[in-house]
Amino acid sequence: MEIVTLPGQAAGGKVWLVGAGPGDVDLLTVKAYRVLQSADVVLYDALVSEDIMALIPNKAEKIAVGKRAGKHSAAQSEINQLLVTKAYTRKNVVRLKGGDPFIFGRGGEELQTIVEAGLSFEVIPGITAASGTAAYTGIPLTHRDYAQGVSFITGHCQLESRPMDWQGYANPNNTLVVYMGILNANIIKAGLLGAGRSADTPVAIVSKATTHEQRTFVGTLDNIEQLAADPELVMPALMVIGEVVELADSLNWFKPQGLPSSDLSLNKKIK
Repeated sequence: MEIVTLPGQAAGGKVWLVGAGPGDVDLLTVKAYRVLQSADVVLYDALVSEDIMALIPNKAEKIAVGKRAGKHSAAQSEINQLLVTKAYTRKNVVRLKGGDPFIFGRGGEELQTIVEAGLSFEVIPGITAASGTAAYTGIPLTHRDYAQGVSFITGHCQLESRPMDWQGYANPNNTLVVYMGILNANIIKAGLLGAGRSADTPVAIVSKATTHEQRTFVGTLDNIEQLAADPELVMPALMVIGEVVELADSLNWFKPQGLPSSDLSLNKKIK
């Protein structure tokens, strides 16, 4: 889709690409909060929490363009065009994304469109889902005794032109974090086992991380499909695969809804 600008009219607005973080409103950056307060229009994703949405001034126009698996959402080309159009008619245009806009948020694609249209812009990073999930579950993504590296991958990128590097992801000395992988748990399991990762590798699937509805489902690579199919699992959810998951029992501090962190309703283990 070719982006349409307004010939003969200068764009007087600025586009702010803003990361909303993983959900907890207190994890929003001060700069992101300040920009939201001056927004004239906000294009927001489905993963932005209600608490953060409540910070947007009533005067601001709010446009839902969110993307969720299996649900209708605006096409990326439509979002790109909206950003350009609004920048010609508004002063402060905020593109609000869950997590961080440059980590599986298509922020780079949208920014390329903004640059091609000759618009002013600024990027405000957010705490990505991996960091938020790790901190709120007591699962350090790296640890000298467990994992010397970490990889972030998207679980629904299964294109023949870009095959997954399962051999690299199966490194037992690394932690693997999978975004948007719940529906492809069987593919992830087969890929990692086929590349030599142990079936006993600890796995955690964390639902609605950093919010009062956070739930953690713990098992192994061998039963990852059972974890992903648990009827109590609510989206969005993130997978953490690696030995560092074993530290969750001792390092977990977050108590959703004020309940003890050891309560099995919060941390469900499947063997």
